[in-house]
Amino acid sequence: MNAIAIGPLLISTPRLYALACALLLLLASRYLLGLTSSQHGRWFNGLLVVWLVAARMVFVALNWESYSAQPLEALKVWQPGYNALGGLVAGLIWTAWALRARLLALIGGLAMLVGTASLWLVLITLAPLGNDFAIDALPEVTLDDVDGNPVYLPSLADSGDLIIVNLWATWCPPCLREMPLLEEAAQREGVSVVVANQGEDLLPIVRYLDAQTLDFRYALRDPSQTLMAQFQAPGLPTTVLFDRQGNTLDVHVGELTRAHLERWLKD
Repeated sequence: MNAIAIGPLLISTPRLYALACALLLLLASRYLLGLTSSQHGRWFNGLLVVWLVAARMVFVALNWESYSAQPLEALKVWQPGYNALGGLVAGLIWTAWALRARLLALIGGLAMLVGTASLWLVLITLAPLGNDFAIDALPEVTLDDVDGNPVYLPSLADSGDLIIVNLWATWCPPCLREMPLLEEAAQREGVSVVVANQGEDLLPIVRYLDAQTLDFRYALRDPSQTLMAQFQAPGLPTTVLFDRQGNTLDVHVGELTRAHLERWLKD
């Protein structure tokens, strides 16, 4: 999986690695750059702001097609969508400016930034916390849809569509936020979207779908949370992409963004 659960919070492993690297940079720079406490605080706090803002802006610019219809989506900074290279370049520029009067600190700061970014790349490549898929293909599970009709999941591959399976619940705010996006994807030719409710009775599911006028061909009930167990999902929402033969292509834990979904469907 690409996320872990800490209490009620879901944190993606790349973000967790980034937090660990930032903490390492904080500690190393505090004791090795020879800056006073105020100088270090100004540089490091500015670095975080500049890095995050630049990384977000570069990501949005590179994926503007996904944001153009709803530009305010770019302000949802809690969602995934940061360009690491853009953040690094901005961080190097900020460091060169902020430490320009202290040559040794400047050289050390630039080296530490490059080293920290390299360490992050190594961590997301080696994935020490795990990045394997729990399943290789559509699980051999039969679930009822909201009308009571049984749906055998592997049979969906017979359509030749890309298949998206989303695990959700009505009590899960990020699940509800991504539902309209999933419904848009379900309307596309060559895409089948399964929204499998986890652990709830039929009534709240139907009430929510009707209230939001959401129409899914495959709105399924999973009262025993069978798919959560099979996917080894650490929390909701969890979304799995399968190819046209029903083989697992990718897993995303947490709220989907339009840019992420577009990349799935284009690739």
